[in-house]
Amino acid sequence: MSLHGNPVIETAELPDGREAQIRVGIAEDSYIADKDSNTVVLEVRIGSGVVAVIDTILDAAQVDPARHLADRVRDGLHSGELEPKTSALERLADEIL
Repeated sequence: MSLHGNPVIETAELPDGREAQIRVGIAEDSYIADKDSNTVVLEVRIGSGVVAVIDTILDAAQVDPARHLADRVRDGLHSGELEPKTSALERLADEIL
C-alpha cells in the first residue's frame, strides 16, 4: 500500500470547539495525475477553508510515518499544543517520525 490514492485522514476537535481535518497524502494537483507525483503534503482544513499546506520530506511509500505525522498533528491540535497554521506545523513536516 502507498499514499497514492490512500491519504491518511484524521479529525481533531480544537480547544475552541471547531473541527480540523488533517490530511497527509499526495499533493492534489489538477494538472498532474496522482500516480505521476511523489510529493507528500500535510494539509489542515477548518470548515471549508485550508489553513495550512506544507510539503513533507515523506514519499508515497512511507505510510506508517504519514500516519504517525497525522496522529501527532491531531493530538497537538486537540490539546492546544499546536496551532492550526503553517508556522506551527512546519517542524513536524520536516521530520521522519
